[in-house]
Amino acid sequence: MSENAIKAAMNFMENEKQFHLGFLPTEQSNPMTGNMDKEFAASTAAGVRNLQSVDRNVLTMAKKVFASKEFAKLVDTGEKVLRNGGKVIFSGCGATGRLSILLECMWRNCCAGNPAASAYADQVFSIMTGGDYALVKSVEFFEDYQVFGRRQVQEHNMGAGDMLVAITEGGETSSVLGSVFEARDRGCQVFLLFNNPADLLAENLERSRKAICDPGVCVLDLFCGPMALAGSTRMQATTSEQLIAGGALESIMNRLTGADQLDYALEFEKLLASLESPDAVNGIAAYIDFESELYRKKGLVTYFADDYLLDIFTDTTERSPTFMLPPFRKNDDPVSPRSWAFVKNPLYSTVKTWQLGMRRNLRCLEWETPDYFAMGIPESLSCNPPAIRASELLKFEIGNENPADRAVTGNDAAVLVTVGNQECPAELAAAFENTDAPFARKMYLSIGGSDRADFNVPCRITESPLHLMGHMAVKLVLNTISTGTMAVMGRITGNWMSWVNVSNKKLMDRGIRLICEIGKTDYKTACIKLHEAIEYMAEHRDASAEEESVVQYVLRTLK
Repeated sequence: MSENAIKAAMNFMENEKQFHLGFLPTEQSNPMTGNMDKEFAASTAAGVRNLQSVDRNVLTMAKKVFASKEFAKLVDTGEKVLRNGGKVIFSGCGATGRLSILLECMWRNCCAGNPAASAYADQVFSIMTGGDYALVKSVEFFEDYQVFGRRQVQEHNMGAGDMLVAITEGGETSSVLGSVFEARDRGCQVFLLFNNPADLLAENLERSRKAICDPGVCVLDLFCGPMALAGSTRMQATTSEQLIAGGALESIMNRLTGADQLDYALEFEKLLASLESPDAVNGIAAYIDFESELYRKKGLVTYFADDYLLDIFTDTTERSPTFMLPPFRKNDDPVSPRSWAFVKNPLYSTVKTWQLGMRRNLRCLEWETPDYFAMGIPESLSCNPPAIRASELLKFEIGNENPADRAVTGNDAAVLVTVGNQECPAELAAAFENTDAPFARKMYLSIGGSDRADFNVPCRITESPLHLMGHMAVKLVLNTISTGTMAVMGRITGNWMSWVNVSNKKLMDRGIRLICEIGKTDYKTACIKLHEAIEYMAEHRDASAEEESVVQYVLRTLK
């Protein structure tokens, strides 16, 4: 046994118990999907229906929250802040950080096309732990530091006339809670959304208790049970947060512009019912079979889209840490393996795609070594800060440049994705068809319904100013597709994501618990073996090869 590994393991067990989160429902297995791997083995459609069943728990919660005084206060306060010239800022990390950016972009896109709303365009913002760069690739360990959330609130110059809406799936993410504490110190109106029972969080975690028990923080507890895929809070947790936060933001827009208000719980219920129809289930299942078969042949998938590119981008990004797939590759990196899936816009360059999609300049972190030292960050990170500037983000070519880089194996596919009940815009369809790259197949996936699509997922999408139900439809369908594909590929055990990437302390704890659950061992043994594996694999890493999950490595050694 390595002495360094044992020392690191003992330190994690004894001194970092704040990241031991197995007691939280969002980290536990959902009995409704306990046999998910077997359901998908029986038939892909059966697996899809099993996955979809847990989304009904979101609906039950949403009906209560939409009728609550806390939701009413969220909408009332947001309207007042914006009418008085203040800022509304969403804060999140990982999946909720990407959601925060999406909400800002939904707002800005609406304002760009609505003269009655245009005056409010530059009053809604987002804070993503790690900045916009983290949209593309997770910034390791950033979520573990409250000071990063505080610093980003400071950089937005938030004050007493502003409002922070902090979103953390588990209710315990340090960087997000840091943004809460800084906003409170500055006299802002603060709202906190999360997906575990508030009393359980307050009882067990000091940082959560400090926020939840603060009389100046309005808490919206969105608890809707464990995830369909154990611990994968990009599933129902973020779905519920997108529905509630998006419903609040669109309600504010409706008030400002005089548009009709929607019953969001009812609209979500209709969307779920339509996605559960035999035609929709079969369409999703057929696409899962297509994509999983492509991966078996070592092929790559590239999604092409325009209006909903950011939504698709989010799901595709999150596959890497969830299932230990290769992350996106920069255009100056000829060594790292290509990601299994990627996203491109066939109409515009990368720079213009970001400009049109975000309706603002990129907001990346330009921090230098002295900044990290000033924040009290350990020397190991301060002296070697991650390259997360805007110039680095632009190296991921999500525009129409170099499509041939995604058609290299002879089994690669280009997939055009559209959303809504209208036919694909002619300009987008033409740009897709004329993409100059030797893709083995070009396919069309329609979320909303099109007889011309190769894969048709008919569903009921009600139009509204922020197109909230369209965004919800994309999220639900792609969560099911990406999770179902990995189940078919054997990267799920029961309903545990047994190929998880332990890229922060919360995921390290999750990896240890996975080893305990699947490998039938105790926490201490699993923790030591995990740290030994991390050390071993770092020493033997081949930059050109796909990285193996340390959890899988340990499980293999235990057999």
